[in-house]
Amino acid sequence: MSETLSPRSLIRVAIPLAIAVLLLITLPGLGDVRERFSDARPGWVAIALILEVASVVSFVVVFRGVFCARMPWSFSAQVGLSEQAANVLLPAGGAGGLALGAWALNRVGMNGEHIARRTVAFFLITSSANFVVAILAGLGLLLGVLPGDANFALAAVPTALALVVIAGVMLLGRVLPEQAAIPEEPGRFARARTAGAAVGAGVRDALALLRSGRPAVVGGAAGYLVFDVLALTAAFHAFGHSPAFGDFLMAYVLGQLGGLVPLPGGVGGTDGGLVAALALYGTPLATATAAVLAYRAFQLGVPALAGTVAFARLRRTLARHEDDGEPLVEEVLVEPSTAVAWRVAA
Repeated sequence: MSETLSPRSLIRVAIPLAIAVLLLITLPGLGDVRERFSDARPGWVAIALILEVASVVSFVVVFRGVFCARMPWSFSAQVGLSEQAANVLLPAGGAGGLALGAWALNRVGMNGEHIARRTVAFFLITSSANFVVAILAGLGLLLGVLPGDANFALAAVPTALALVVIAGVMLLGRVLPEQAAIPEEPGRFARARTAGAAVGAGVRDALALLRSGRPAVVGGAAGYLVFDVLALTAAFHAFGHSPAFGDFLMAYVLGQLGGLVPLPGGVGGTDGGLVAALALYGTPLATATAAVLAYRAFQLGVPALAGTVAFARLRRTLARHEDDGEPLVEEVLVEPSTAVAWRVAA
């Protein structure tokens, strides 16, 4: 972990971005994109940056709300920002941040079972917002409530798939075992049962947290997505064109799937996915390319820089408490639906 978020690791993202900029400047056939950049409106670019910062802050809020509502904000920010930097800098399709968060929480003494189930819950809560948006955007397009020119298939198919995914995840909470491995089970079956129990518990925790309406959980997850969507919207306004809202939302959700490609920060995957999806839903290619490149510079740069600094502070926090020999966390009781939580000792 020490080398994962070192300043040197920023090169993993900086190099692909620099290559993209170089190609944009030099390659023939990209004159329309270069023209869009030359006409960019600085005010809207600044707004896109501010909105992306708000999205990053919202991630910290939902992280604290899911793992422990009593966790000090400073420690929550250190871990949450470090997670986002890991998601940008590690070619793990988003799994790197979850692993780093689990590592940090384990180092402060949080119960392993609690970490496992809440990591699953955290992933589901932060990811589910995209599927909810896909359903709302698709229904809005089909019913004519949202403006857009997408045909029936481009509106109905993503909506149906999102509904199937959400239903499948909810079903997992019912079919997966509630108890971990039992002593007489063979090793591989025991590991599978333990993993299944953790996933099932995480699904149930996610549903319980969402039903609770806890502002940090619901508001944080919504803010994490909404501010990011608005940042891309501001980037489009910076270049003088904004797609129809219904088409834009559907293209945003589908384009973000490119981030699942195991590349640092999803560079190439997310960018290409967003540009392709926006073009599929009717956005001019040059405008889509310019807006996505500007947006992605902020979406990658803000968490990478902030998270690298946060990780350096996190390491000092862990080392200080280990040197002092004092317990870094203490157990506190919370509502029955979530069993136990933890807070960092002052």
